[in-house]
Amino acid sequence: MQSVANIKSISYLKSHAAQISEDLAMNGMPFVITQNGEASMVIEGVKEFQEKQALIAALKVFALGENDRLKGKGISAAQSRAQLLAVRQSRN
Repeated sequence: MQSVANIKSISYLKSHAAQISEDLAMNGMPFVITQNGEASMVIEGVKEFQEKQALIAALKVFALGENDRLKGKGISAAQSRAQLLAVRQSRN
């Protein structure tokens, strides 16, 4: 995990929002915003947020598949290939 070097106060955020936005667009490093000396929020770019959301979604699908596998649900890779081949052949 990368360390966060951009630690700023909430007053800095209020007065430098445009600069923070530019910095996020240029380097993608998130900002940790503090309030009363304690971390209260993280600001990140839209691209980084979307990538993180896509990764979370993929991990959820993987976890669901792994749970099914452990419960004995699903089919083998050979069975899956056979099903795909049958579907392709039925379309021709």
